[in-house]
Amino acid sequence: MKLKHLLAGVVLMGASGTAMANECETTIEANDAMQFNTSEMTIPSSCDEFTVTLKHTGKLPKAAMGHNWVMSTKGDMQGVVNDGVSAGLDNNYIKPNDDRVIAYTDVIGGGKQTSVSLDVSGLSADESYMFFCSFPGHSSVMKGTVMVK
Repeated sequence: MKLKHLLAGVVLMGASGTAMANECETTIEANDAMQFNTSEMTIPSSCDEFTVTLKHTGKLPKAAMGHNWVMSTKGDMQGVVNDGVSAGLDNNYIKPNDDRVIAYTDVIGGGKQTSVSLDVSGLSADESYMFFCSFPGHSSVMKGTVMVK
């Protein structure tokens, strides 16, 4: 009898679409063609913490076509990218202790995934935020906007 009720609940959740989706997390995919699968994301201000999972759907290794997910303000993005190049792959192309970086994942290669969680309380709906890949040369096409609502 319990199984029957459980299955009915699963069917109802499926019928209502994203009724059980967690609004405080998202998954972004990156591929071997230097593309994210989205160019914008929204972080609900009602979340205490927001988690981004990065999936690399390609096949190339991280040294050749690695990707990460980095978030900064729009005004800080280019400086973070520039300083990240000299920081190197061992530092995920992020300058150590760079306070302009709000959050970032490790650089991963094809077939891998990684996640990062960030504190939403420090974000403002009035600020312009960007997400991007800091692997050298990637941020010019692998970037998007982050809205806090």
